[in-house]
Amino acid sequence: MSFRITGLDPQPYVSLYGLDEASLKSHGVIRVMATDDTGFPERVELRAARRGESLLLLNHMHQPADTPYRSSHAIFIREGATVPYEGHDEVPDVMRVRTLSLRGFDRHHHIASAVVVDGGTAAEAIERLFAMSAVSYVHAHYAAYGCYAARVDRV
Repeated sequence: MSFRITGLDPQPYVSLYGLDEASLKSHGVIRVMATDDTGFPERVELRAARRGESLLLLNHMHQPADTPYRSSHAIFIREGATVPYEGHDEVPDVMRVRTLSLRGFDRHHHIASAVVVDGGTAAEAIERLFAMSAVSYVHAHYAAYGCYAARVDRV
């Protein structure tokens, strides 16, 4: 089964790029500098930020449906990110090196199935979720912190 993983649209965040700390704080956003090349997974480009890159730590509503599963969490957006990742039948490196929680949602935006997997086996797990007719789309989360990672759709 073919699938597509997409990063977030950067447009809602572009107006935050370059703001001073007080202005960011008024939006509930914190600027963070990546201190290494692996610990700061970015959500537009779906890559690990590199040491010294500026990131915005903010709350993102990843499940806006008006259901009991409505949800948001903290994520990193790299300041300056403008082109969202789009990958077909491949899992980006930033996700492959982490333990993932894959949550399969039905057409009513309720969880139909979920699994926790090593990121290296995520492609196979995504295919198994999409083999279930009830699963319409998948949200990937980084299991350790629970942060939203990316959306996965059937192709």
